[in-house]
Amino acid sequence: MAQQVKLGQPVNRRLGDLLVADGLLGQEQLQKALVEQKGSTEKLGSILIRLGFINEEQLIGFLSRQYGVPSITLSQLEIDLEVLKLVPAAIAKKYEVLPVRRMGNSLALAMADPTNVFALDDISFMTNLQVLPLVASQTAIKKAIDRHYESKTEAIASVMQDMSTDLSNVEVVEGDEDSAKIDTFELKESADEAPVVKLVNMVLVDAIQKGASDIHFESYEKVFRIRFRIDGVLHEMLSPPKRLESAILSRLKIMSNLDISERRMPQDGRIKLRYSTREIDFRVSTLPTIFGEKAVLRILDKDALKLDLTQLGFDEWSLEKFTGAIHQPYGMVLITGPTGSGKTTTLYSAIHTINSPEHNIMTAEDPVEYNLKGVNQVQINDGVGRTFAAALRSFLRQDPDVILVGETRDLETAQISIRAALTGHLVFSTLHTNDCPSTIARLLDMGIQPFLVASSLLLLLAQRLGRKICTACKEPYEGDEESLVPYGHVPTGKGKVTFSKGKGCPACNFTGMKGRVAIYEVMPISEELRDAILRNAPTAELREVAQSQGMKTLRQSGLLKVLDGTTTIEEVLRVTLA
Repeated sequence: MAQQVKLGQPVNRRLGDLLVADGLLGQEQLQKALVEQKGSTEKLGSILIRLGFINEEQLIGFLSRQYGVPSITLSQLEIDLEVLKLVPAAIAKKYEVLPVRRMGNSLALAMADPTNVFALDDISFMTNLQVLPLVASQTAIKKAIDRHYESKTEAIASVMQDMSTDLSNVEVVEGDEDSAKIDTFELKESADEAPVVKLVNMVLVDAIQKGASDIHFESYEKVFRIRFRIDGVLHEMLSPPKRLESAILSRLKIMSNLDISERRMPQDGRIKLRYSTREIDFRVSTLPTIFGEKAVLRILDKDALKLDLTQLGFDEWSLEKFTGAIHQPYGMVLITGPTGSGKTTTLYSAIHTINSPEHNIMTAEDPVEYNLKGVNQVQINDGVGRTFAAALRSFLRQDPDVILVGETRDLETAQISIRAALTGHLVFSTLHTNDCPSTIARLLDMGIQPFLVASSLLLLLAQRLGRKICTACKEPYEGDEESLVPYGHVPTGKGKVTFSKGKGCPACNFTGMKGRVAIYEVMPISEELRDAILRNAPTAELREVAQSQGMKTLRQSGLLKVLDGTTTIEEVLRVTLA
């Protein structure tokens, strides 16, 4: 049975009068909202929020107190597919309710009107569960219904309909389907069934359209789910039936030319997909887990790769210093940051900028992510002894002008790179450290002599990727520059400033954030810094010297992007250290 809701106030007192009595609303504002409501099915609360007379938190808090029912915020909530299935989309839309969580024989239900006895009884009867109402605004419930039901429960059904129009121009390039062994006939047969092929193609195309960077196919004990990493954050997209798991994974292995009978060892492969006029590469990695296999696909979209340094997000000073360093005849430029921080894009942009017929450019990468015209790219393969160090030694016999080393992982690679930089070559490489000054400490820790570090380095660059505010739902709000000072901002004397935030809309999946921007810390190696490195100065001193010469830390660069309305304070705090 549905739980009976006890009202804090008599039912016949209207919401508007109660808000006025509570001091949250003026009488004139109420009259305006009532005029707007005439002839509309929109609830008064939603109209008051739309007109800006009260905000969503105030309304939910008020309703919660009046009805004696807990409130809930739905904007960031992820709801399990099994819970959504308890209440069909049509019923959820009809009563403006959303199932939130199941606890034993109880169902938590978000409602705009917790006094709607018909809705409570209907859903209690339909689910055979005790309904526990939670109050939320009408607008939030409508958005959440669209977001959850459209993306999850209807996704698989829509795959099986109208597929010919969407996927007629999708084909796998260079897929060798004859590599499967005879004893895997059943697996291969199920993987070649039309619904499975269509489902996998739909997921790949959907990921491309949504601008995802990775696709995760994950096996658990009772569920199989697919997640996309969009703008650096994972989002659950759909959960196909568990019985399709082996067929979907086998299909991915066939497409990437892997051994479908091998399920105990990790495998790596590649899929080339032609979609419309675009060719997109997927780097495939499979890994055995306790409940099956997990596959992760990294999307390498050449069309989405920006190779223009001015478009990457550098401020004027940083761009000038970086451009100056990459046009030097010899020396070393190091780019640091964690996996997924955009180091490859910055490196490729630098190479693209100086790429000309006069330069012999050679790269050693693991893996080669994008093919660059006019650049000799070498794929590292430890299995056959083609390591970074071995490739570098060969490069030096190939008369190079510019060398790119995908990653400096060990002392030997670092030593050869530095020697190359000292003997007339321009060397680019990456390193995993937190910021520019700590990169010096890392090199010394690896065993490189201070005089070699000081004489070879031209510039260090640290970077992170932060999400941008969605341009479709961006809205300004007043603030003060001084409010950024506790986070590490150096005031510029602007005083009152206008910040921005994303309201949340279908374009950004109601997150308020869409797209990414790079945050840079650029540290040119000056004579003063060279002296400090030679006497093995601590990291804090190196940082102090660099800042006195114009370097902005990652946090400071991020906060400048908050001031110009590109991103939010919360996002900068998420991706940078104080």
